[in-house]
Amino acid sequence: MQDMEIECCESLEVHEDLLKIVNDTMPEENELYDLAELFKVFGDSTRIRILFVLFETEVCVCDLAQALNMTQSAISHQLRILKQNKLVKNRREGKSIFYSLADDHVRTIIAQGREHLTEE
Repeated sequence: MQDMEIECCESLEVHEDLLKIVNDTMPEENELYDLAELFKVFGDSTRIRILFVLFETEVCVCDLAQALNMTQSAISHQLRILKQNKLVKNRREGKSIFYSLADDHVRTIIAQGREHLTEE
């Protein structure tokens, strides 16, 4: 429990030079909001499972539903969220719609998250 305690300064001393650096480099509020919204998308294990399937290959909703033992409706709902956040893209082939990762950034974000989890 002691490792979880947050240590605080013993006296109030504001370091103006450090605050200037922070203020000069802090992104705009709307960018911070968008970034927080993006990370919320990664906060759902079903969406993470879908992304892991898409790491391997492009698949249609039917394949995803079968692979994850879920309904097509549930998969479609999650894919809509992933697509709205530019994490997946789709293409039509005949009567099928195939989904894939939007770009390699998605793979990088997940890989860095996994790496962080295994750090000591």
